[in-house]
Amino acid sequence: MGNKEALLAGAKRCLNEKGYARTTVRDLASAANVSMAAIGYHFGSREALLNTALIEANQEWGETLAGVLQVETPADASPAERFELIWQRVIESFEEHRRMWAVSFEAYSQVDLDPEVRAQLANALEQARFGLANLFQGLDDESAEARAVGTVHQALLSGVMLQWLIDPDHAPSGADLVRGLRLIAAGALP
Repeated sequence: MGNKEALLAGAKRCLNEKGYARTTVRDLASAANVSMAAIGYHFGSREALLNTALIEANQEWGETLAGVLQVETPADASPAERFELIWQRVIESFEEHRRMWAVSFEAYSQVDLDPEVRAQLANALEQARFGLANLFQGLDDESAEARAVGTVHQALLSGVMLQWLIDPDHAPSGADLVRGLRLIAAGALP
């Protein structure tokens, strides 16, 4: 494993153990067993390394999520039943990745401090929209429809995750999401 890979692996460990804001350059170098200068050489800054590690961790979660969603839904399930089942599986996967999600929200608080951080996270968010459209709806293109579907799923994912992190006992379930969306659609459509 080269220094760059070691830094990414070490950064993921640091994020998990210390969080975003409390991880120092010294922590990162120590976790990777490299010099502090290697961070600047390979990533330019502590923040760029942490963001890259966080984006990779989120992509790994996306791969886990894809596996979670591969479980067959009943052939006679309605779209609403399928939606509920899929979202219930997603919500059940949160516990295993709780620390990553908490760190993600911590990183999001940094966007006003550094335009580079904002750009890096905005790019990852845009890619996630299309990934979610593919995972949830089977849309495998970058059309306006796929972006719209991915945007709604991203909003649901972020909102449900935040509620779950704060109060898992009262966070919405898959059934709650279906019921809420039905009520919203009934009020929004003529």
